[in-house]
Amino acid sequence: MGRGEVEVLFVATPAIGNLVPAVEFARRLADHDPRFHSTVLIVTDPHRPLISSYACSRTAASSSGAGNLRFVHLPQADPPHPSEYQSAFAYVSLHIANHAPLVKQAIVNLRATGTQVAALFLDMFTTPMADVARELGIPHYLFFASPASFLGFTLYLLDPEARKAIESEDMSTELPIPSFVNTVPKRVLPSLVLKWKDALSLFVAHAGRYGGFKGIAINTFDELEGHALQSLRASALPPVYSVGPVIDLDGPVKWHPQRAEQEAILQWLDKQPPSSVVFLCFGSMGCLCAPQVREIAIGLERSSFRFLWSLREPPRGKLDLPGDYESMDQALPVGFLDRTAGTGLVCGWVPQVTVLAHMAIGGFVSHCGWNSILESLWSGVPTATWPIYAEQQMNAFQMVAELGLAVEIRLDYREGSALVSAKELERGLRCLMEGGGEVRSKVKEMRDKSRMAVTERGSSHASMRRLAQQLLAGLDLDDQETKLPLII
Repeated sequence: MGRGEVEVLFVATPAIGNLVPAVEFARRLADHDPRFHSTVLIVTDPHRPLISSYACSRTAASSSGAGNLRFVHLPQADPPHPSEYQSAFAYVSLHIANHAPLVKQAIVNLRATGTQVAALFLDMFTTPMADVARELGIPHYLFFASPASFLGFTLYLLDPEARKAIESEDMSTELPIPSFVNTVPKRVLPSLVLKWKDALSLFVAHAGRYGGFKGIAINTFDELEGHALQSLRASALPPVYSVGPVIDLDGPVKWHPQRAEQEAILQWLDKQPPSSVVFLCFGSMGCLCAPQVREIAIGLERSSFRFLWSLREPPRGKLDLPGDYESMDQALPVGFLDRTAGTGLVCGWVPQVTVLAHMAIGGFVSHCGWNSILESLWSGVPTATWPIYAEQQMNAFQMVAELGLAVEIRLDYREGSALVSAKELERGLRCLMEGGGEVRSKVKEMRDKSRMAVTERGSSHASMRRLAQQLLAGLDLDDQETKLPLII
């Protein structure tokens, strides 16, 4: 490492939806100031083989190109015993916590080479590593890959009265969460906090640590979540930096094991008229039961819209992820593929960010994961909400009720919900593709704002500069004359 250069370390949850934006943020921070080098410490999870594929691919790319971003693969810690957790979320949190000694040793080894460590960035579920940072005297920051509104919700959980309302059986409750303009219906809270006591306790434990961080970088931008960001900045939190949208625009076509199989999908899209195709995709962890799949098929056929449908097989184990069907015929109504051969394509995994950027896509039926929302806004594609897990119900509520940037199919869908009927889906598709003029106009406007935010004169670029100055403050650097000016 050269004179005046410093290392910034990152530890992210071993899930694609968490790791990819963390790595992209690490890359952007390193690109922002030539004195920064970013190192991502990879937590290995045997139930997430895709993490290894992604990390190995990015490691190879960094070795041959961008030398300011590198990866260190941690040894695998012993996984939690099933008696220690109820939910998959609790398993992941405990598994991460077991890696704390390994993270500490990796940092000690790095420092032994003479490297100056400027900061350790953690995400919302790797907060146990804050104890490691304190022990080693390293400033620690939070990179929050979900929306600012959801960060406000996690802080809201610190209030005992709020937890009491959430734990009650009254589902008609409206919650006054400061990061939302409107009161939030209890029915759109995450299943984790409504169903699992161990998950709620872990959310509270993670949120309880946030006040001890030196700063919080959020994957959002002021023009999108102005109210939520203002509420956070007015609180007793450490400084908040809106640095989004943080999106890997190259997408998984650069690293996914199945990327070679996707050329046929893009060739099919090339043959479709502009803005004519509705894209249905429910994320890397999203899948639907057989009766629901049947209703979607019927609704698509009745609507007559062109469609691209990413259909995934349910996971086979509690900690597994959805996979691809060996044959789509086993999941769909008899004759559906033949009847829709001229207008639709059903496939397994798709490179979502690449598909959303295609000119043929006119609408997106989405699970409302935050990465997906930011990708769809970046490409100016309006969304119809179909949340499934995590904080997606709250994201859907914000997009529809707070921001007017999506049309509603459901806001509170989740495992165990009543099926979305074929008629309900058809109605939502027509609203999305034919009647959502105001929403479509707002989405196009937000597309321009999202792209402007990360330019040199944009709000997120200025926020990134403030963060960079904070990271460098107090460090013993030899080339202070190159220090960049602070932009307010």
